[in-house]
Amino acid sequence: MSSDRTTHHSPELLLAIDCGTQSVRALVFDRQGQLKARSQVSLEGYFSDQSGWVEQHGRYFWDSLCRACQKLWQQGIQPEQLAGVALTTQRATVIPVDQQGEPIRPAITWMDKREATDTPRLSFWWRAAFKFAGVSGTVKQFMRDAEINWLNQHQPDVMAKTHKFLLLSGYLNYQLSGEFKDSVGAQVGYLPFDYKTHHWAKPSSWKWQACPVKPEHLPELVAVSETLGHITEAAHQQTGLPKGLTIVAAAADKACETLGCGAIKSHQGQISYGTTATFNTLSKHYIEPLRYLPPYPAALPGHYTCEYQIYRGYWMVSWFKQQFAHKEVQQAESSEYSTEQLLDQQAAKIKPGADGLMLQPYWSPGVRYPGPEARGAIIGFNDSHTRAHIYRALLEGISFGLYQGKLKMQKRSGQTIRELFVSGGGAQSQTALQITADVFNLPVKLPHTFETSGLGAAINLAVNRGIYPDHPSAVNVMCHVKQEILPIAENVALYKKMHRNVYQKLYRRLSPLYRQLSELFSRQ
Repeated sequence: MSSDRTTHHSPELLLAIDCGTQSVRALVFDRQGQLKARSQVSLEGYFSDQSGWVEQHGRYFWDSLCRACQKLWQQGIQPEQLAGVALTTQRATVIPVDQQGEPIRPAITWMDKREATDTPRLSFWWRAAFKFAGVSGTVKQFMRDAEINWLNQHQPDVMAKTHKFLLLSGYLNYQLSGEFKDSVGAQVGYLPFDYKTHHWAKPSSWKWQACPVKPEHLPELVAVSETLGHITEAAHQQTGLPKGLTIVAAAADKACETLGCGAIKSHQGQISYGTTATFNTLSKHYIEPLRYLPPYPAALPGHYTCEYQIYRGYWMVSWFKQQFAHKEVQQAESSEYSTEQLLDQQAAKIKPGADGLMLQPYWSPGVRYPGPEARGAIIGFNDSHTRAHIYRALLEGISFGLYQGKLKMQKRSGQTIRELFVSGGGAQSQTALQITADVFNLPVKLPHTFETSGLGAAINLAVNRGIYPDHPSAVNVMCHVKQEILPIAENVALYKKMHRNVYQKLYRRLSPLYRQLSELFSRQ
């Protein structure tokens, strides 16, 4: 696959389009990684026809992307200044389309919780192998979660009309390029993708049985940082992007975020405090962060992203705000501070440990870890606790959960994490940053821009266009540390005891009760 590289350095502005859960952002960086222009279009109106469903119209994503691009020209950016464009998106949002690339039904987003009840029956040999390995339950959950199986069961007419089964990244790349292509780095979802070889699975793989879709119904995969296509006349008319502008394959938002932080060495860890909170490290080798959980494709070509997730991570801040922070919401309306800033100020006044209050952050369980039966918990209440204590315990609980992931990854990889980068919306909380430094007992490095996912995509673009010879060279120039937060020894000692003596024991003690609750109260 040609990279369509060029050796001359003009024009040099780099456009990254970041389609997240809450907004689409068009971001223009210079070759030093400095953000020169930013436009944002909020994504609203996710809808649920039934409990647990979370859908969105595919066209809405595309129209929002077009609006975000058009707003750039109002900020003085000239289209001819752009060296190219790279796209990064939310993961695991799927859109079936027809031959013209038009969605046949609304997108099923990554937040959707529907499950298929009529799943494919694997061959005897695969069933025996999974039973022997002790992962039959995990494989069954994979098949229940696969959108393809739900559609085959409930909307076979949709599957019959489907020309291509695309992730959101593939759909938007088609709208831009007119070609059914997607980046290897974007393949995170319930699809027959081989995470070890970074190709569609071999014909003999069990995944084709578990996700019964024909190979011709999937897009062509393009390696990260290679040329994916060029802006079409139709896309030019709708976005204002120059016709023929090079489109470069980037990666999914979390992978780009790690690259945009500059965390590309094996001893470096990266925390994303987003809707899903994650702890990530990169590896040249295929290392499963948890047993039978594959590493995802990295935004650094030829590498893997080992990721530990807290599925509802910093979504819990929004949950807390909606349920308990009505006073702060009203105060924010008449002050210069946001609701989150007001809550952060209150949490900062609470001593580390929240006076013995501890939170287990499994508001939404994982399939593999901690397990599908898991629920959240807050323990240690007494009559002195306030909302501020609960909020601080929430921030500490997320950090404890991610620290647990770090320990598991170090054990599996044999690598010790010595540097820690933090990004995402939650990284704007100074209290959260200090808690993270203290729980991990590592200096926390805050990147110079909050748009690290977009910066990661821009780095892929810069290498493709020949501005830098390789990714380490680009990272060295384009990634900068804005602030470093040092751990406080007294807090480190307290958090170490809390983690060892309480947090590590919580799930084991509570999981039998979680199972009983799951039997009594179905989440269907």
